[in-house]
Amino acid sequence: MKILVPVKRVIDYNVKVRVKQDQTGVELNNVKMAMNPFDEIAVEQALRLKEAGKAEEIVLVSIGPTQAQETIRTGLAMGADRGIYIDAPHETEPLSVAKLLAGVAKKENPGLIICGKQAIDDDSNQTGQMMSAILGWSQATFASSVSLANGSATIVREIDGGLETIKVKMPAVITVDLRLNEPRYASLPNIMKAKKKPIDTLTVEELGVDIKPRLSVIKVEEPATREAGVKVSSVTELIEKLKEEVKVI
Repeated sequence: MKILVPVKRVIDYNVKVRVKQDQTGVELNNVKMAMNPFDEIAVEQALRLKEAGKAEEIVLVSIGPTQAQETIRTGLAMGADRGIYIDAPHETEPLSVAKLLAGVAKKENPGLIICGKQAIDDDSNQTGQMMSAILGWSQATFASSVSLANGSATIVREIDGGLETIKVKMPAVITVDLRLNEPRYASLPNIMKAKKKPIDTLTVEELGVDIKPRLSVIKVEEPATREAGVKVSSVTELIEKLKEEVKVI
């Protein structure tokens, strides 16, 4: 079985995001970029399934500018087999991404697609679900445990009330949650090997997808600065402030 794993290049989660002066977006120039953390978890899960004998090949897909190939190389250094880079001239919206990935899936014919539940830049949490609908495949979201057997996948999901276990037929799209696993670090020998692993390039036109933006950003603003807290001397004073000043009770 082949596993397809989409990976996205985002601002490193350790970097403080700065809004552009014209408020059209966030500053990307001279900013450290990295693989989306949820996608790292997806790559790690695919690698574990391969190591368990459930898959023969892991293919990574990334969409965006030329630098997105660096994100693919990161996944190849972790242990993935090859990559596919889709050259996109501008930021693609979740629906366009889902259509492009569905196009790749039809070409590659994987038995499973594993992706992060969301990207930490736009937090949309839409791509996996829309890709499943476009392909007509089973879907399982927010997976905190994944096991495969007899042509089906058993998924444990985190829900408000606790944990939910579901079973879906394959092929399927699975989006992974934070507590599924701890991604491995790439060793130096694997980083060197990754430089020789193949990355194929596809264009949007080859996949026949219209990626024209359907949404427009009106304005991006920094969150309001939090005010300093206030110390109170007693529960009575606390209740009084909540009543009279904050007016929450």
